[in-house]
Amino acid sequence: MSNEIGSQFCRNTKYERDKLPRQPLNLRTKPPAYKVYENSKQIRLPAPQTQQGPGLWQLLNQRRSVRKFSGKAMSKEELSQILWAIQGVTEPGVPAYGEVIGLRTAPSAGGLYPVETYLGINNVTGIEPGMYHYCIEKGTLELINKGDYGEALARAALDQGMLAEGNVVIIWTAIFERSKWKYRQRAFRYVFLDAGHIAQNLALAVEGLGLGSCQVAAFFDDEVNHLLQIDGENESAIYLSVIGHKKKK
Repeated sequence: MSNEIGSQFCRNTKYERDKLPRQPLNLRTKPPAYKVYENSKQIRLPAPQTQQGPGLWQLLNQRRSVRKFSGKAMSKEELSQILWAIQGVTEPGVPAYGEVIGLRTAPSAGGLYPVETYLGINNVTGIEPGMYHYCIEKGTLELINKGDYGEALARAALDQGMLAEGNVVIIWTAIFERSKWKYRQRAFRYVFLDAGHIAQNLALAVEGLGLGSCQVAAFFDDEVNHLLQIDGENESAIYLSVIGHKKKK
């Protein structure tokens, strides 16, 4: 068992007293805080509602994984609210590591934010089906490719048909170097923890809107990477979530 890669990783990335890695941070080699598709079509989203809403304890009690969806269209307003909840900027203009960043709704180790959000949109009013990137800095969607990606995402997720039936599939990727720049190999621990924080924000926000979600960790990594047109090395898919209107029992 000790030779298994997971066990090796946990053992080799442990922090031990008096053996912490110490290296100067080179600001010249720091990856950019934001990924932007400069030449893509930009879709502006409605401003999110940040006041009132249902209580946290109620949402925690009600949250369940939902795997059956009604097919009713989701609104732009609902989508905007969810995206803000998972990675929206709550405090802009914060100096960090020689640049200015925005603090977000979900925590990130060292404020490095390695996780990117993509969307496979199946059925949202006023937005064409296709693959999109969420531009956190601007609060917009960036079109990567038009088309129906629901069936392809379902196949890539071990044939889980709910990804084709939901309104939107959220795809989280990691740009690993953002965290490795500071934390070296231990960064991989932090990347997956970051994704977990973000996914919980999504689950609670979706419940607050009366919608449903199911988080998906079982998928063929390179098939999802291919759909996103990313290399799977410097940036790779790490987590999925399908969201939509719940099907009545």
